[in-house]
Amino acid sequence: MEEIIKVDTTDKQIGTVEKLQAHKTPILHRAFSVFLYDGDKILLQRRADGKYHSGGLWANSCCSHPRANKEFFDSVYDRLNFELGIKQKIKLEEVFTFTYFSKYADDLFEYEYDHVLLGEFKEQEVAFNEEEIACVKWWSIDELEQQMVLQPQNFATWFLICAPKVIAKIKEKTHF
Repeated sequence: MEEIIKVDTTDKQIGTVEKLQAHKTPILHRAFSVFLYDGDKILLQRRADGKYHSGGLWANSCCSHPRANKEFFDSVYDRLNFELGIKQKIKLEEVFTFTYFSKYADDLFEYEYDHVLLGEFKEQEVAFNEEEIACVKWWSIDELEQQMVLQPQNFATWFLICAPKVIAKIKEKTHF
């Protein structure tokens, strides 16, 4: 049973909840979204088709929930290793947080207080977990911005919310 952190609207921990219960009820809980970039490229994953929501959709490099019994960044690094096979502790900066609510079915929701993290990572192949991820791709920011407008249905809900701010932050850092 995976216990995740239940929070209030200010991100104050108010308990724990089993992950599936948080998504079926819905219960506001803490999450993180990691964006890895190299210059004007961002590493995205296409979620495995078998995921219980948003399967087959493009999303940020890594996303999950910090575990109740772990330090925040330990959960993030564990998940980068689990999903993408990245063992190194990439320097990550929290660039903003946001809360969102999405209904996927009568009994399936996302209601998350999401911490968005950004890290520079040299473009390379990654050994992704095929149970979690169908494929990965380094997208140019120009191509990504176009596709988010032309084909928004191909992207996860939370990604469409936070990607524009992340892209602006990357442009600010890299001056392209």
